[in-house]
Amino acid sequence: MALVVICGQPCSGKSTAAFFLAEALKESESNSTIRIIDEASFHLDRNQSYANMTAEKNLRGALRSEVDRSVSKDNIIIVDSLNSIKGYRYELWCLARAAGIRYSVLFCDVEETRCKKWNEQRMDKCEATYDDTIFEDLARRFERPDRRNRWDSPLFELSPYKDGIQKSSAAIVDAVSYLTKKVDSKTRDVKILHPTIATQSTRFSEANSLYELDRATQEVTNVIVEAQSQSIGGPLNGISLGQGLPTLNMSRSVGLPELRRLRRTFIKLTGQTSLSGPPPPSDAESAKRMFVDYLNRELGTT
Repeated sequence: MALVVICGQPCSGKSTAAFFLAEALKESESNSTIRIIDEASFHLDRNQSYANMTAEKNLRGALRSEVDRSVSKDNIIIVDSLNSIKGYRYELWCLARAAGIRYSVLFCDVEETRCKKWNEQRMDKCEATYDDTIFEDLARRFERPDRRNRWDSPLFELSPYKDGIQKSSAAIVDAVSYLTKKVDSKTRDVKILHPTIATQSTRFSEANSLYELDRATQEVTNVIVEAQSQSIGGPLNGISLGQGLPTLNMSRSVGLPELRRLRRTFIKLTGQTSLSGPPPPSDAESAKRMFVDYLNRELGTT
């Protein structure tokens, strides 16, 4: 039915906003399942999740995959996380479009200095907080939503410091109205996203989408790079990738740029194939097998 993205600086009241929005939706929309997806759902420590770019990327991937599995026309999903990068909000918007549901952003607009103060107050209360260096890094990289962007629209803005957060807050009331309003042919103020050919139900795997394919092919690439680093530089034959997987044979050394190009091409071709035929396998083993077969063909061996 809908996907709601909660957005804001660290310690700006996002989880409180998500809670009250969910409560308000439950009171007004009894036929839909309301669910909050957040970092706590995965039992993740916030400082570990944002300790470096790799950890942060893994967190976003886990959240995105869970959203992808959960969105439907029968429930309302609330994503309670920083959602601070506009490119990531665009990815979530694409998931909503693929599902053919409503989409909106609820922004907790609080100045950085106030957020930092709240973080310190939570520390004094022994509540979950951000380390100072991580807080400053996240605040510095925060990309404020802009209602002119389709992935930031419609945009409902809360002012937690000035007005507090309640079920009766204007932004929450407006969001609930938008998310639950009945739509007919005359409705103009509610937008239902419609899938394009690239986001039909044949998109790669209901389980982990392109994230799983990306991870599987990256693991194969890492094995090749490691094997070549341990060789003298000549051709490598019989690289084992694990039980049940085909052996990779290469007639020549392959540099990392070429491996990356082959990997991108394989992912692109796999996505295109899924539009006209059955979707690619969703499990990592099958994805690896397909990628190795593709590399053996491209590198001139069988």
